[in-house]
Amino acid sequence: MQRAIQAIGSHGSVLKSAVLKHISVAKPAMLPAVFPRFMSVSSAQIEESGFESGTIADILKSKGKSADGSWLWCTTDDSVYDAVKSMTQHNVGALVVVKPGQDKSIAGIVTERDYLRKIIVQGRSSKSTKVGDIMTEENKLITVKPDTRVLQAMQLMTEKRIRHIPVIDGTGMVGMVSIGDIVRAVVSEHKEELNRLNAYIQGGY
Repeated sequence: MQRAIQAIGSHGSVLKSAVLKHISVAKPAMLPAVFPRFMSVSSAQIEESGFESGTIADILKSKGKSADGSWLWCTTDDSVYDAVKSMTQHNVGALVVVKPGQDKSIAGIVTERDYLRKIIVQGRSSKSTKVGDIMTEENKLITVKPDTRVLQAMQLMTEKRIRHIPVIDGTGMVGMVSIGDIVRAVVSEHKEELNRLNAYIQGGY
């Protein structure tokens, strides 16, 4: 997965730079013919609306509040068994953990990895162990904000080797995104950017 992420980032930058360089070195006399609206859209404007424009808020909007675990949680008092069962039922790999009776007060996050390392490997019972005993606690939790750029989030998740990250605003938790959500958003944005550059080169702007 990390190789795929790195490839997306490196190839996207190279491609964009190559196209923009091609645009900038074109002979002035050729510009009106090749780019009939050259003066209306600059390469800088193309970059502003390019690969770096997407935010985490865009991903949450596309997922919806109930899609793919973006609004799923459990409490510190729930059993690990119930938490894993919920992950399986909703096809997600992590749940945000909240304090009992406080839906937006995050206590931490519990993941499939926590279950494997702290229950299966150690031979503990998932039915008698509480989520609060194996979760990653709030003070160690890595989060992003709705206005965080998608590529920034991807870099953070890659560097910290995490697959799920809660989204926090001034009032509390507003959702959760996975590395899969991030990759899909980056791929989609690259396709849109390529379409814009292609239209720009062919005079579509």
